[in-house]
Amino acid sequence: MSAPTFNDATDEEQYLDLRSHLKSLGADISDENSEAGYLSDLQDVINVCDFCFREANETDAECTLNSIVSLLIMVPQNESEPLVNLFCEKLTRAPSLKMGCVAFKVLQNLFAGIGEHSPLCYDVYFNLIRVAGQTDNVSLIFKDIEKLKSWLAEMKIPTEKTQKLLRLLHEVLVESKQSDMAAKVMIELLGTYTEDNASQARDDAHKCIVNSLGDPNAFLLDNLLVLKPVRFLEGELIHDLLTIFVSEKLSAYLQFYATNKDFVNSLGLSHEQNLQKMRLLTFMQMAETQKEIPFSVIESELQIKPEEVESFIIEVLRTKLARAKVDQLQQRVLVSSTMHRTFGKQDWMHIRETLVQWHSDFSQVQGHLLGVMRSSYESVANVQG
Repeated sequence: MSAPTFNDATDEEQYLDLRSHLKSLGADISDENSEAGYLSDLQDVINVCDFCFREANETDAECTLNSIVSLLIMVPQNESEPLVNLFCEKLTRAPSLKMGCVAFKVLQNLFAGIGEHSPLCYDVYFNLIRVAGQTDNVSLIFKDIEKLKSWLAEMKIPTEKTQKLLRLLHEVLVESKQSDMAAKVMIELLGTYTEDNASQARDDAHKCIVNSLGDPNAFLLDNLLVLKPVRFLEGELIHDLLTIFVSEKLSAYLQFYATNKDFVNSLGLSHEQNLQKMRLLTFMQMAETQKEIPFSVIESELQIKPEEVESFIIEVLRTKLARAKVDQLQQRVLVSSTMHRTFGKQDWMHIRETLVQWHSDFSQVQGHLLGVMRSSYESVANVQG
């Protein structure tokens, strides 16, 4: 049976048609509209709208749910909040991927219908993220953390609700294997805490560190140390482990692991992956001060076999952490550039000095060119005179 479209019906007729259709799907709902008025009718329909998921055809389910959206967005905002939240909650319970995709599209229509500046848009967007996580559609509604921050600020969303949204978004992004974006969202979440309430973010900070350490593409981790919730963990093993990945060498990690093997394993981190990441980070640190690194030094510092050196350098180049080439004849690696593991005040000073020098050099070139141009003009003037 096809679902009715309700396009040309009055509101009263639409409620009657919805009641009849939902009842035909097995819902326990009256055939007659309520004497209490349209809000009661709408609540009755929303209470059983999840029976749409019993439709054999997704298009029919979507049509019926969109009909409810068309009624819902006409309700004054001061009366619609409980109905909007009830409708959203029903849609998050879609029993299958296909019907989840239907729920996702209907929620998108609801978000567009109430407008992104409505006081209710946060609640709809929150549930949209929930359904996006169930249907792997998060990239369709979230792409830029800065735009999300701007929208939340413009809407004056309270900090606690912002944290709740960011926490959910992080979970969805991790589940969707979007580790880079998930890390940005988590850092933004931790940045919403202050010195006074940093202790409340203990679990988030712990999760952030573990996810960052376990991310095979995350190598620059010093930005985590300045986050207040992470600083609150100072003195704990998880903070000690992070510090090793930020600035220590492989030997420090091996020593830590030997003493705290059970702790590292309890985090769900792979020791082998940790070793590989620490080898890469250790090489980066060596390359910061050495432009020519003998194979023997690499073997010793990274604890790898002679025949593994070249394949390791290939891995370094793949990650783009450094630019280098292998001199097989001289048994050495020639480094042309490398990323710095940490970036502090001294590094900023170096950039400043470089920019000042560039400015001075350009000024000299500009002065020289002006001098040449003046000489040329004077020569031409003399010839014409």
